[in-house]
Amino acid sequence: MPTKDSTTCVIGDIHGCHTALTLLLQKVLHRVDTLVFLGDYVDRGPNSKEVVATVLSLQKTHGRVIALMGNHDYLFLQYLTGQDSTLFLQVGGRQTLASYGLSPSSDRDEITRLIPPAHLSFLNTLPLHWEDQHAIYVHAGLQPGCHLSQQTPQWCLWAREQFIHTTYDFGKPVVFGHTAFSDPLVASNRIGIDTGAVYGGRLTALLLPEREFISVPGEQADF
Repeated sequence: MPTKDSTTCVIGDIHGCHTALTLLLQKVLHRVDTLVFLGDYVDRGPNSKEVVATVLSLQKTHGRVIALMGNHDYLFLQYLTGQDSTLFLQVGGRQTLASYGLSPSSDRDEITRLIPPAHLSFLNTLPLHWEDQHAIYVHAGLQPGCHLSQQTPQWCLWAREQFIHTTYDFGKPVVFGHTAFSDPLVASNRIGIDTGAVYGGRLTALLLPEREFISVPGEQADF
């Protein structure tokens, strides 16, 4: 486990904005012991494949890298495993497929050939949440009053208003993404760091325990 004095860096929703991710990593990697990604590596932005490849590379080279699942990663996994693809294609999945050289009309053989096995394994093993001495980390939110071990994918991947407005004390700050803010949301019990990178906003990292925010320009996606 990280030591009491170690620094954790949390990075919000990337959505295929690989240029922004590369720039942000240059600013934070040398300062942190643990790197936490809050999910939504794919969809909407132009370079989902490159984002996943970069996170996989970091897991091999940086030491402690925690990559959580986002709702868009879940939808991509559903598509790849032959489940319903309607919502995936509606919310930016076409850009994800294009980054892998695929299209909505690609057959299963093409998908198997063009999706690297390591990427499929990555998506299959993403946890819903993580916790260290500084905070609890989750993509979208947690159900108030529910133990961390009992939190459901519906809450962790899709929560919005009920979590954002809760005053419930989870014991530690909950750092989350999913809901985009023009600036990070900072409250006593939660910190939201999705600042709309793929909507022309910024890609934001949070350093803990310092509570220092570092951000870089995002990429205005055409979707």
